[in-house]
Amino acid sequence: MDRLARRQLVGSAGLVAVVALATLVLSPARVVAEVMHLADHPVYLAGVIVGLYLIRPLFAWPTMPLSAFVGFVLGIEYGIPVALMGALVTCLIPYRFALEAGEQGGMFGWLGDSGRQIIEVTGETRGVLAARLSPVPADPVSYGAGFAGVSSRAFVVGTFLGEIPWVVVEVIAGASMRSLALTGLSIDALPHVLVLGGVLAVLLVAGPAYRHVSGRPGSS
Repeated sequence: MDRLARRQLVGSAGLVAVVALATLVLSPARVVAEVMHLADHPVYLAGVIVGLYLIRPLFAWPTMPLSAFVGFVLGIEYGIPVALMGALVTCLIPYRFALEAGEQGGMFGWLGDSGRQIIEVTGETRGVLAARLSPVPADPVSYGAGFAGVSSRAFVVGTFLGEIPWVVVEVIAGASMRSLALTGLSIDALPHVLVLGGVLAVLLVAGPAYRHVSGRPGSS
């Protein structure tokens, strides 16, 4: 392993350790509970929502609690577009980081080469959309797309469309709750969305994957 790859590996391990520690100490449920009293102050609330979406990748929080929180304080009509834009912005942060890191070569370059092989089969937009629809956490998809060198346009389009069903369910769940208990969040429609999202993800990549395996043209 060359020096650059070793340095990247050590740095990544340190970052993962810090994120894991921060996640244990500072949970999204605790943060949301602390800011609930800002619901009657729109200006402060807007700043908090923006701040939560911006710092979310630093603590590896899932996006679901934030979408539910937005639905709870803003309702369905305003909550869905706000949470959808928030999901897009918060996913762009790890994507941009991985995109720039992948250009350095070393271990990140190897990850990028592996990702590009997959993207060549599925296509950029289709690949990102399928990954977003599948029940895979948001950050691995964002990092993977960045390392693979997916274009910004394809990433934005795939992420925006793929996050719609998840955000809608999460916002509706948040809006329907009188008291927000993130640790025990129960969403009746979530299992159906999980199954449907997984099926759609498979259908999206089934054609290109089959053409690739069978050696037929037009695999991209």
